[in-house]
Amino acid sequence: MSSFKSLIVGAALAVTMVSSAFAAGVDVNATPTGLALQGYDPVAYHTVGEPTKGDFQITSTYNEATYRFASEENKAKFDADPAAYAPQYGGYCAFGTAMGFKFDGDPTVWKIVDGELFLNLATGVQQRWEKDIPGFIEKADANWVDIEDKAPAELQQ
Repeated sequence: MSSFKSLIVGAALAVTMVSSAFAAGVDVNATPTGLALQGYDPVAYHTVGEPTKGDFQITSTYNEATYRFASEENKAKFDADPAAYAPQYGGYCAFGTAMGFKFDGDPTVWKIVDGELFLNLATGVQQRWEKDIPGFIEKADANWVDIEDKAPAELQQ
């Protein structure tokens, strides 16, 4: 009977893990398991001023994605106002969003602008984005309204 109970508990755990793997929607750039920012702490960009890996034991869920934090203090800050710390455009590339696409945002290629976190695909892309940050943010903000609920692949057809 004990092995049957273990089997049921294991099956329930597997179902939970599989269902959480698809928890993040298309509006958030997350791993297949629902992890946002590839495990980097969204608060640390603002407080430490650099990408900082989060601890897998210190997490919060926002917009159906899991965020990790380097400390309980950072988690508390995020929980109090997640929109203030979550990356813009769901963590997709800011320049790509300005062009009407959803490309992966690299958590190590980032910039805080007016208190908001922006990611870009690569250093070269970020350099181009930095030539007209206000203009590209304006374009990305306008595009995001139309592409937020679309899968990245849909936008490349």
